[in-house]
Amino acid sequence: MFQSKFLKEIQSQLPENTSLIDAIATTLDISYDAAHRRTSLKSKLSIDECIILAKTHHIALDSLFETTDKSYVSVEKTKHIHNEDELEAYFINSYESLLPLLKQEESQILYSAKDIPLFYTIGDDILSRFKIYVWLKLLDNTFNSKTFEAFSPSVGLIKSAKNLSSLYQDLNTIEIWDITTINSTLKQIHFYNQAGQVTNAAALNLCEALKKLIQGISNRVDNNAAHYKLYYNELLLMNNNVLVSTPHQQSLYVPFSILSYYLTSDALTCQQARAYLEQQLQHSKLLNTSGEKEKRTFFNRINSKIDALKQLIEATQVLDFE
Repeated sequence: MFQSKFLKEIQSQLPENTSLIDAIATTLDISYDAAHRRTSLKSKLSIDECIILAKTHHIALDSLFETTDKSYVSVEKTKHIHNEDELEAYFINSYESLLPLLKQEESQILYSAKDIPLFYTIGDDILSRFKIYVWLKLLDNTFNSKTFEAFSPSVGLIKSAKNLSSLYQDLNTIEIWDITTINSTLKQIHFYNQAGQVTNAAALNLCEALKKLIQGISNRVDNNAAHYKLYYNELLLMNNNVLVSTPHQQSLYVPFSILSYYLTSDALTCQQARAYLEQQLQHSKLLNTSGEKEKRTFFNRINSKIDALKQLIEATQVLDFE
């Protein structure tokens, strides 16, 4: 009974005109005949095979048992990050997790942005290098005394980060921001500058890179870019939850530490998360279609925060009392 229900769940998530037998054979790397025996229930799926299939198709195995308590949800948890190699593995695993979903037509990301969305700050510019530096400072004990100027991420780390960032390009995306979305990045620049681990010159360059990033987002809003919507919610504190939706399934990414997250594709949980986020959208301003005054007020307030930090750094540089 379980195997039959499991296979029906996989079939329901496959694109139209896609053979279940072909999907099973490809995922498990077995012959067509061996896959046919499993789909016809003549052979049983092993536990390892069930796990592989469940991971590939983002299916919570416990959801297939009728006795499962709906107040409990099965989730996949990413490994905790302790060093640069593990951060690279995190980017690779995140890419592999998202790719099968985002390559489907009509896929969508709904991002509740407590902080600047990760995808904007994992490229190869100075701001991306700084964010990686900050994450490793907080996660890797060997980074305690390393300055930003002395930090050079590995080629593999940069490549894996850029690959993950590329998934966000030209994607159907909805983001919910508040004025506070930029706060953590500003605090990080200020903190490490005050701690003497980021020079004044580098801190000012980071502020300029941040303004460039915000200007790019502003341009997308002004141009009413296809597949991109930016909402402003001034009442709700965001939580960095990410809901990925496709015509066949949904997946919810919930952060539980600096970068690590819980992942679930439980249908009911994802439906509830979407209903909650859509309710917040109703209480938010869609900046793409807002008037010029509302757009400029939002982005000017963010730029004013960056300018205030620049002025603070420049004043410290000039006065240098200590």
